[in-house]
Parts: sequence; structure tokens; C-alpha cells
Amino acid sequence: MNTLTIKQEITLLRSAVISLIGRDTEGEYRPEFIKSTLAALSQKATRRFTSPKQFLKSISKA
Repeated sequence: MNTLTIKQEITLLRSAVISLIGRDTEGEYRPEFIKSTLAALSQKATRRFTSPKQFLKSISKA
């Protein structure tokens, strides 16, 4: 295979993965949502929750 073919395959694989991530039993998500979710995954966490109660308390302040 040449380089162009490999790049095309990688592009197709990325597209397939994103389309799989974007589906669930309720339907498909908007591409903007998927992009923002994947971007958020690359960011470092700012908080650490040790219990459900602590998590709920934290989000109720927001």
C-alpha cells in the first residue's frame, strides 16, 4: 500500500469510530456534541469525586 491509501484508511476508520460513539439506543447525537465530548476527554480533570453525595453536592452549586 502507498501512503495515500493508508491515510484514506485512517480517515475512514476515524469516521467509523466517531459514528459508533455517536449512536445509542435513543438515536444518533449531533456531530458537534461528539466533537465537544472528545475534546473534553483530552482535558485534565479539575476535580476528583470520592462519593456520589460529594458529586451531587458539587453539581448543585453550578
